Amino acid sequence: MQDDLILVTGGAGFIGSALVRHLIHETRACVLNVDVLTYAANLANLAEVDGSRRYGFEQIDICSAPEIEHLFESHRPGAVVHLAAETHVDRSIDDPSAFVRTNLLGTATLLQAACRYWRALAPAEQARFRFLHVSTDEVYGSIEGTEPCAEEAPYRPNSPYAASKAGADHLVRAWHRTYGLPTLISNCTNNFGPYQFPEKLIPLLIINGLEGRAMPVYGRGENIRDWLFVEDHARALALVLRRGRPGECYNVGGGSEMRNVDVAAMICDLLDQAVGPLPARKSRRELITFVADRPRHDARYALDARKLREELGWSPRAAFAAALRATVDWYLANEAWWAPLREAASMRLGRLE
Repeated sequence: MQDDLILVTGGAGFIGSALVRHLIHETRACVLNVDVLTYAANLANLAEVDGSRRYGFEQIDICSAPEIEHLFESHRPGAVVHLAAETHVDRSIDDPSAFVRTNLLGTATLLQAACRYWRALAPAEQARFRFLHVSTDEVYGSIEGTEPCAEEAPYRPNSPYAASKAGADHLVRAWHRTYGLPTLISNCTNNFGPYQFPEKLIPLLIINGLEGRAMPVYGRGENIRDWLFVEDHARALALVLRRGRPGECYNVGGGSEMRNVDVAAMICDLLDQAVGPLPARKSRRELITFVADRPRHDARYALDARKLREELGWSPRAAFAAALRATVDWYLANEAWWAPLREAASMRLGRLE
């Protein structure tokens, strides 16, 4: 017996594809992946589930209200997991309007269509329906003090990306409070793992280090991030969707706070161990290159995930060091996946200034 259809927006992206793979491999759910296929989306991320009868794909822009409404009418999902978003902070500084369009207008369009659809369902189907919005720790801004952010912390976004996601979070809350739509929100820390677009910090450092290129790190590398293995995040999202309380927000953190420069050094050491040092260099650590910092670069992000752990029983399975080693090994073994992406797109963080 199969479960209800889950509509996943942004399912060809990094986190979205991890969730789709998890749902197909680990649950009985049917999944409809809805993705417009921007530069960061890649259907190759889903090759291993593409032949499943429980998986389908529609190339649709979430800002297109007629197409989204038709999607609900024709496929009749039992749940929505909303991951479609513009997510790269540097790109939001270059072009904030694209982030406002997708992250705010797209979310509002999806909420409106979902709410109309949900209101027309039979009472039993209404009771089962869920709308999970996937957000970020960056909405809380840079942490001051030593304690991580709990779900009740005030929002203080500092980049156009973070502000657009904060606005989307508020829209989701408003649709729950105003219309009763059974929504959930999750806020996660920095993800890493296989299939991450190669302009993000960890894959960029891996690939540049492998090729003997400069490994760019902003400022002096003192910024601290809490790292979450993407497969642990996918498990958390499936759990929140299934057992989370409507109207609630759940933080998802890996419990692995690291300075960016220390992450870079670990990657250098893993590459040296895996493929040997570069000619004429003692260590790839010599490739670490500090570049001009981004405007108003938040010093530290960290989330308190006790609510998720205590209410729903989730905890990360992957230790950071082991998951980072597995990630390095994956990129070493999958040049055929990342090389075309690297050539086709301008790597924003990779621009040495």
